[in-house]
Amino acid sequence: MKLPDFEAWAVFAAVVEHRSFSGAADALAVSKATVSKAITRLEARLGTTLFHRTSRRLTLTDSGRGLAEHAQRILSEGEAAEEAAFESASAPAGLVRVAAPLTFGIQAVAPVLADFMKLYPGIKVELRLSDAFIDIVGEGIDIALRIAELPDSSLRARRLGPMVAHIVGSPAYFDRVGRPQHPADLARHACFVYTNTANPDVWRFRKAGGEEAAVRVEGPMRTDNGDAMLPALRAGLGVARLPEFMVGDDLAKGRLEAVLGEWSASASGLHLLTPPGTLRPARVETMIAFLSEQLKRTCGEVRLERTRLRNEDESSPK
Repeated sequence: MKLPDFEAWAVFAAVVEHRSFSGAADALAVSKATVSKAITRLEARLGTTLFHRTSRRLTLTDSGRGLAEHAQRILSEGEAAEEAAFESASAPAGLVRVAAPLTFGIQAVAPVLADFMKLYPGIKVELRLSDAFIDIVGEGIDIALRIAELPDSSLRARRLGPMVAHIVGSPAYFDRVGRPQHPADLARHACFVYTNTANPDVWRFRKAGGEEAAVRVEGPMRTDNGDAMLPALRAGLGVARLPEFMVGDDLAKGRLEAVLGEWSASASGLHLLTPPGTLRPARVETMIAFLSEQLKRTCGEVRLERTRLRNEDESSPK
């Protein structure tokens, strides 16, 4: 089957609209000769004359008048299809799939998504919360938030800020077994292990002067979710390495205590990941910009919130 000459039909519609070859040429940003050739080509294909041509006037023939409406409809349909495709690619509407760690997603992502949905009612959000590794490309995720040092990959990554971690236990636990003075002392403690890291049994530390230490830990509990450790930690059953957003309230209110304060237990940051490639729908770009701004602020506010809670606790009547 031979396809219609859509270009010639579009040129014919433009000539009808502008009532001259030169007017159509200007509107289409082509030469007058290109317009003339397209009309001649269409006439030859249809086996009829579309215009009466004189030196002064250009008028439609009877056949031309009958076909002009079809030509305009073909042109309009083509323009509408292109506009729909353009709007789909650029307007902030449609579904965005976001993945985040469970606790961080509940505490930090879900609250800001409420504001996002108010600002962009045309965008729907599918939020997946899990501490398990997610294949972003394989599962069709548009944006993933990860708290980790990232291995090399083809994914596009944006670091939003540091995620401070602490070595924590209950004051009663430390009163009973002693407070570690050096990371190596943790080898003698009951350490709860978070398993969703590259090497969960080895905790690494760095001191301000550049000194580094690594210790192999073990203990009575291993889990892929930090929140699951908190009841046992509060009960004085061991120590754990957990991010500040997860333990800040317990630290501020004295339920847990941080040790080894001169050592940094933070070897990770908050990263926003997207699949390879630079062309993304406007809805995804809009979400990336929003989450980047909001979560950068969150990284900076975690410590301020902990200070506020501590001050409130200290000022409350005993």
